[in-house]
Amino acid sequence: MTPAEKRDVIADLHHKLVAYWHDVDFNWGRNAAEYYTEDAVFEIRNGSTPYNGRAEIAAFYAFRHDRGPRVVVHAISNFMCTFESDTCVQSSWICMIYAHDGEPPQVSAPPIAISRLEDVYVLQDGDWLIKRRTWNPLFRGGVKGTHASSEEIAKRLGSA
Repeated sequence: MTPAEKRDVIADLHHKLVAYWHDVDFNWGRNAAEYYTEDAVFEIRNGSTPYNGRAEIAAFYAFRHDRGPRVVVHAISNFMCTFESDTCVQSSWICMIYAHDGEPPQVSAPPIAISRLEDVYVLQDGDWLIKRRTWNPLFRGGVKGTHASSEEIAKRLGSA
């Protein structure tokens, strides 16, 4: 892959990342699962149960929606990429989450979490999709983050 082609891929992946969080923050993540491979893993390094596969990731975002009104902003920065091959890219970046249950406007506060994320993207049918997203929490505080238990995910998928 030429340097220009790599720059194009990096720009595409950054654009997809911004579009993903815009969908999560302002559209309840209704399209979020489409950014992942069918067998993707979405995990948080803190003992939380990972979401395995596009269906579980979609079920998590449906769970978030069904909890009720929530104001949330995922602010991202420090996006970096490493090319493993022409069809596999690893990226890392920082996510600061500002969130509070209820309708806007909410009282301003520090972020409830700052994490370093590591993504593995693979090229499938001409589209870069997330194969693995790993959250590495750096700071936490304030309002609790949102996580659906494995039981909740199983119930939503009809396998409980």
